[in-house]
Amino acid sequence: MFIQTEATPNPETLKFLPGCKVMGSGTANFTKKSDAANSPLAQRLFAIDGVEGVFLGSDFITVTRGSHEWDALRPRVLAAVMDHFTQGEPVMSGEAETDDGANDSDVVKQIKELIETRVRPAVAQDGGDIIFKSFEDGIVYLHMQGACAGCPSSTMTLKNGIENMLRHYVPDVQEVRAVE
Repeated sequence: MFIQTEATPNPETLKFLPGCKVMGSGTANFTKKSDAANSPLAQRLFAIDGVEGVFLGSDFITVTRGSHEWDALRPRVLAAVMDHFTQGEPVMSGEAETDDGANDSDVVKQIKELIETRVRPAVAQDGGDIIFKSFEDGIVYLHMQGACAGCPSSTMTLKNGIENMLRHYVPDVQEVRAVE
């Protein structure tokens, strides 16, 4: 198994591409070890001293480091990912909650569609994800995950990219804000 590694715009986060599907559908974001109870892969990565965050995408894994240098941390992460996939262990266990959006307004449906088709693919290339949280009083609240969380350029991406695009296509949108 050959695992590629890519830098992301966030210097604290690396993107690992194992060359196979990671998540069957959706994404999973773990910002601390205690959140990773339903992911054997994330638990394995959090067992490595220096791993501070794990994000699982469709075909990639992003790992956020603490104070450790990537030169020391990268080989241990690569070994853990390789061991996990070669042993055939599941990435996730248990059922995830899903929101089918049946009760969404037309404006929220349009915002979600734009995020799904135009924004998420772009941020996934950088090893992250963006999740719609709510739309209230003209403000779209989004949650940045993976490499996007804490990235120095995420504010610029939100304001100059996502906000401008949403305001163009959805006149009811006045602003975009990041939430935790």
